[in-house]
Amino acid sequence: MDHLACYTPADLTGRTPPDLGAFRWRLLAQGDSWFSNARAKLNAHANLLQELVFKANTVAVNCAGTGNALSHMVDLESSPDFVRLLAGADAPAWDGILLSVGGNDLIAAARTPAQNWNGEPIPLELRLLRRQTEWGPPSAGVARYFSEPGWATYAEYLRANVKHLLSLRDQGPSAGKPVFMHCYAVPMPRPAGAEGGDDLGASGPWLYPALKAYGVPSADWAAVSRLMVFHLAQLLKAMAADKEAFPGLFIFDSTAVPLALAAPGSTGISGDWHNEIHLNHSGCFKIARAWSEHIEMVLEGKHLIPIPTGRKGRGSSSSS
Repeated sequence: MDHLACYTPADLTGRTPPDLGAFRWRLLAQGDSWFSNARAKLNAHANLLQELVFKANTVAVNCAGTGNALSHMVDLESSPDFVRLLAGADAPAWDGILLSVGGNDLIAAARTPAQNWNGEPIPLELRLLRRQTEWGPPSAGVARYFSEPGWATYAEYLRANVKHLLSLRDQGPSAGKPVFMHCYAVPMPRPAGAEGGDDLGASGPWLYPALKAYGVPSADWAAVSRLMVFHLAQLLKAMAADKEAFPGLFIFDSTAVPLALAAPGSTGISGDWHNEIHLNHSGCFKIARAWSEHIEMVLEGKHLIPIPTGRKGRGSSSSS
């Protein structure tokens, strides 16, 4: 097994560019801080790409690069290297695209306050958490704190952005090639921020102050975090199962990988976590090794093709 060889777009135009043709599989990558190879981020926590391993020699050109990684899906519009390498006139033909996106958007939605700067209430459809006066009955469990209208807004936003990305893929020489996305691990809301800022423009913590501001009881914080991350995982897997709307999309369910949880209330490295929302090297190792196997099986055409219920005679590639 060999580690994924990673280059940046700048490497392709350098004095000694890598020979992409020497690799069995050639991948294009873009994403958030889970993919960023900025030195400050690598010193602070891990890069998921660095832990990917393959039986066949595999290369990725990582557009998350050394600058700020994506804060939101719409940032793809301002990522000229990625768009050029995916759909430009001289774009290479890639065997697949690796994406780490959607997590920062979920965090941002959870951080949306109940009121705007001048005290006016923000509608439920524009936030993921409910004010105490809006909580449902205790019988609803932690779902009583969760804004389903806000989730519907987020889900439509994510679906539209992924469809746009797939359309970009199909405008270039990599049309129809697999797009690989991962789900996110479930963070423990806690007062553990990042060193030197993060992709959301703040040093964190992220979920911890939001849950406090909404008055969610601390005993329910972990379950609320799990609810949101599992909602995202189910959304992504449903998208991958819809091969008409999202052709060639493959989702790896990171929530199924056993990780060591961070201790509630801890302020630094704990379990498989470097801070509240970023994995450390052991956490990345666990997820990346499982994701590598999933990616290579798809590239080799060995993924399962189950028949979805309710759709007679139509196959769908596995999203797990």
